[in-house]
Amino acid sequence: MRIIITGAIGHIGSYIVRDLPNYFPNSEFILIDNLRTQRFSSLFNLSNIAKYKFIEADVRKADLINIFSGGDVVIHLAAMTDAAGSFDKAEELEMNNYQATLNVANACLKTNVKLITLSSTSVYGTQNLIVAEDCSPEELKPQSPYATTKLKEEELITNLSLQNGLNSIICRFGTIYGPSQGMRFHTAVNKFCWQAVMNQPITVWKTAFEQKRPYLDLNDASSAFAFIIKNNIFDGGIYNILTQNVTVKEIVDVIKEFIPTLEISFVENEIMNQLSYEVSNQKIKNKGFEFSGNLNKGIGATINLLRNSNKIYY
Repeated sequence: MRIIITGAIGHIGSYIVRDLPNYFPNSEFILIDNLRTQRFSSLFNLSNIAKYKFIEADVRKADLINIFSGGDVVIHLAAMTDAAGSFDKAEELEMNNYQATLNVANACLKTNVKLITLSSTSVYGTQNLIVAEDCSPEELKPQSPYATTKLKEEELITNLSLQNGLNSIICRFGTIYGPSQGMRFHTAVNKFCWQAVMNQPITVWKTAFEQKRPYLDLNDASSAFAFIIKNNIFDGGIYNILTQNVTVKEIVDVIKEFIPTLEISFVENEIMNQLSYEVSNQKIKNKGFEFSGNLNKGIGATINLLRNSNKIYY
């Protein structure tokens, strides 16, 4: 098995490059990243049951046909990923992310390599309590320029699958939580864990405290990739991948179990979407996939990883 991972040193990439060899031992992993984030440590201490090759490259410009030739699957993670921060750089983000996906998809077509590409559950803006992949177009109200671009990428992949025979699957991921070598801290759970360990008040938008949103355990994310590859689910479809729907309050309550002195600072900032909704993961479960992630475990692991950064005893 030859698995190619773009954006390999990021939060998700740095985890799956270590975890997927457990599902596909003795496989070859081609890791591609432009090192823009300088997470060099993501490449330290890799698994000894796999073969690795790292390529420093921008997938918008690299000779992907040469790199992908002989591959089995591409997991496309390369992207600018800060949804909340994308409002100030919408044009740059779209040019970067869409072009990256276009080049990756075209190279997969030309080399006959299967493609797993990521989208986001932030493309939803429904007023219904539960939303699924077959929702109406009116319920696709992306909450940021990042999510708007994801919808354009979805349309691209869907068209290439239907019209050109691209073997692909689109995974709409919930917000990631859980530690990895290249983890980031601008998403809700990890940011809160960082603030709590640093003895800082957690900053929460007042209107968001009781809102439900979809979250994805990092281990479930990796397991989903393995499940898709093993079961050859490259039907051109869109699948929601999320462990659970929870409110900010529920997240805060879990953090308090580990850090009882936690304080909350409510702020008045406008949020991207004023609605509360749940995202269904039944479609991928109907294929036989089982989610096993646990919010308490993921938060606990993140806090334990960070605790030595601040000499405070709880």
